[in-house]
Parts: sequence; structure tokens; C-alpha cells
Amino acid sequence: MLRRLRLLCIVASLALSSMSGAALSQPAIPPAKAMVPVKPGIAKTALAASPPVARPSWSAELDRRVRDIDARFAGELGVHVQRLGDGAQYDFRGDEIWYLASGVKVPIAIAVLREIEQGWLTLDTPITLLDSDFVDGAGRTNAHRAGDRLTIGWLIEQMIVHSDNTASDVLIRTVGLGQVNAVASELIARDVRITTLADVRRLAYGMFHPGAAALTSQDMLALQRAGSSQARVRALAQRLGVTPADFLLPDLDSAFESYYATHVNSATLRDYGHMLAALQAGRALDPDRTRYLLEVMARAQTGKQRIRAGLPSTARFAHKTGTQYRRVCDSGIASLPAREGTAPVEVVITACARGAGTAASERALRELGAAITASGVLNPVSSLEPAR
Repeated sequence: MLRRLRLLCIVASLALSSMSGAALSQPAIPPAKAMVPVKPGIAKTALAASPPVARPSWSAELDRRVRDIDARFAGELGVHVQRLGDGAQYDFRGDEIWYLASGVKVPIAIAVLREIEQGWLTLDTPITLLDSDFVDGAGRTNAHRAGDRLTIGWLIEQMIVHSDNTASDVLIRTVGLGQVNAVASELIARDVRITTLADVRRLAYGMFHPGAAALTSQDMLALQRAGSSQARVRALAQRLGVTPADFLLPDLDSAFESYYATHVNSATLRDYGHMLAALQAGRALDPDRTRYLLEVMARAQTGKQRIRAGLPSTARFAHKTGTQYRRVCDSGIASLPAREGTAPVEVVITACARGAGTAASERALRELGAAITASGVLNPVSSLEPAR
């Protein structure tokens, strides 16, 4: 009981520290009673039968294929699909809370582009890189040194195209975490709470020990270089000046599952899909900034073996991936050009996999892309039929 009380107090303290500055005026992270360690294995969520409402003609075939993918998958799959022409939708665990990982970089980009709309910034505005900005991950920002000046446009490209975490945190610092969360609250859901990418690490490592709240950028880069699993746990203990026996949890699985249970950087797939629909429809940004962001998302270099690998070669997929410990996501807008006598097809697809390794999760998402193609979601005409 004492160990559990200590863990709950630590989580509350870390959550408050991660929401400093402008974000402190917003509601806190969900109550600590939901933040207890859980086993890393994923038990399949019990799925209720679909309610007897009108459904798109392709939904039965898509549902059959999605359930087959999920049954073969070692973890758990979640899917939301929405055709923007006729509004037809399909969900498979789409109303459950899912960890978005780097999916939060889309609302970060929207917050920055709104500052550009208002004239406070331009794509050419230079931002000075600080020692505290560095976070492990992909992209070219970490090849620069503190004191280098990088433009907003370059940072957005690194964040979206290469999923660069350091670029993301520089942009959050530039516009303020409060602005980012205001965008998420407006376009995704009121209770969505986004942190910096550095605080993702501090919160996850904080499940081991409260000293993780003080980890510096260089500490976190060193921990990433230590490798995965128990090697990193031992390196964390050394950095904090304690032993693994002092930790509240035994391994990374337990620590990350406990972090995910806080529901920070998380949302339902349906709500995240509504943000993408608003972006495509021009309700999130003005026309120039909308075209710019969708074009950048269409050039994403991550997730080549995820959803888009199963889509037709003629489809454009403006998307953002997300990858974290035993969590893999891919979400975007698939567009096909108009055929003779038909309008272009635009379909929002948001999907995540949890509880399995990256290779298996990417395979499930690739199979999902193929299932969407085969079921007729991307066909130029979709009729509605009553549920039987």
C-alpha cells in the first residue's frame, strides 16, 4: 500500500511540473487513481455489436477484414475511417482512448501556422536553438549546436516530414504550450492534454523515481544511447544516483504502461479524425496554410510500411505517424483524383496499434490500408443502406 501511495504522489508531482507555464491554467491530468502500473500484455477489448443504424455499403466488408487483422495481431488495433464527401464513418475501438505519440505534432504545426496567419511569425523567422531543446529521436535538428538559428519553416519540415522531436519542442517553446493545447482542445477534444516531447520522457521515467523530473536534455540523450530494456533502467538509476532496487517499478514495460494510463498526449481516434477532417475542409487554417501543411504531410518520410503501403499507388496520403514504446500510429487523409463524372475521393484514416512490437504493428497497419482499399472505401461512389 505504501509503495502504491508513493507512486501516486510521484505521478501527481510530475504531471504538475510538465504542465508549467501557460499550460498551468488548464485542467490537470486525469485523477491519479487511474495511474497505477499495469501489465504490458494487451487483453483484447470486448467489442459490442454495432447499433442498428444506417451504415455505408462498404462497412460490412471493412469490418470483416479489420476484425480478421485484429484477431491475428498480438496486440490491439484501433481504427476510425471517415469519407469526407458523404460523411460515412466506420469505427473499430474508435471511441477508446489511444496514445497518439508523435500524432501530437499536427496540432503543434497548426498552432504555429496560426501564429503565422496572425502575422506574429513567418516561415523565415529564425529561432535560436537552446541547450534545453535537445530530445532524442529522428531528424536533423540534433546535428546542430545550441546557439544555431533555424527557421520556422525548416523546423516544421523536420517535425512533420521526419518526426523530429527536438524541432517539435523548439516550436512548442516558440508559441507556448498553452497555445498548442488550445488548438487541441478546439479541434480534437476539450480534455486533450499535450506535453513537450522532453516531458514525455520525464513522465515515463518518473514512474520509476521522482528524480526523473530533473533529467536534462543531455541526460535523456545519454539514456537513449544506453539501449533498451534493462540496460536503460540501469543507466537511469546511475544518472539519478540510486540503485534499481530503489525504483517503484521493475522494467520499461511497466513504466511506459503506467505513463500511458495517465492519458497525456492521448485522444480517441474518432476525435483525432475530426481534427484531420477540419484541416482538410479548411476549418483549422486559412487556405494558404491549409495547402502548405497538407503538402508537407504528404511528404512524410516515416511510416512507409504502414497504411500507405496498402493504399492504391494513385492515392496521396497526407499523414503523420507516431511511434513510442509498444505504441504505433498512422493517421492522415487519403485522396484520389476525380474520375470522369465523379468528384475526388477524400478519406480520413486514423489508426493505432498497441501492445506489440513495431514490426508486427506496422504489418497490421499495412494490412489495414489494404483492407480499406479492398472494401471499397476509396471508390468514387458510396451508397448508404439500412443496417440489417
